[in-house]
Amino acid sequence: MRSMKTALIVAASMLTGIALGGIGVHALHAQAKPPAYFVAANEVSDMDGFNKQFGAPAQASVKAHGGRILAADKGTTLAGNLPTGRVAVLAFDNMDQLIAWYHSPEYQAAQRIGEKYAKFNQVAVEGIQ
Repeated sequence: MRSMKTALIVAASMLTGIALGGIGVHALHAQAKPPAYFVAANEVSDMDGFNKQFGAPAQASVKAHGGRILAADKGTTLAGNLPTGRVAVLAFDNMDQLIAWYHSPEYQAAQRIGEKYAKFNQVAVEGIQ
């Protein structure tokens, strides 16, 4: 009889722990910030200079700040009049991380170099959770 009572107490404790854990995970998930994306459609006047002088330091700054390069190449316009040149899509864990990267000394130095070779058109957008 005593072992049955002990088994019920253990089972009830386990179920309570699982329920509380599920509530905690749900609460943490609700507090998570959505991912953020950086999209650039740049008008490049000197592709060789842009790739050689801007590309490497810009990519290194993205990686150093926890970002990921999802796409970087010439785009295919489907509608409208986008600039010809280079399109890049970057992903960051959240908008705070993206903004910190964008204003970092490393990226700002790369951007100053890139401005010799291109006119930048850039936007940041939060993803959908």
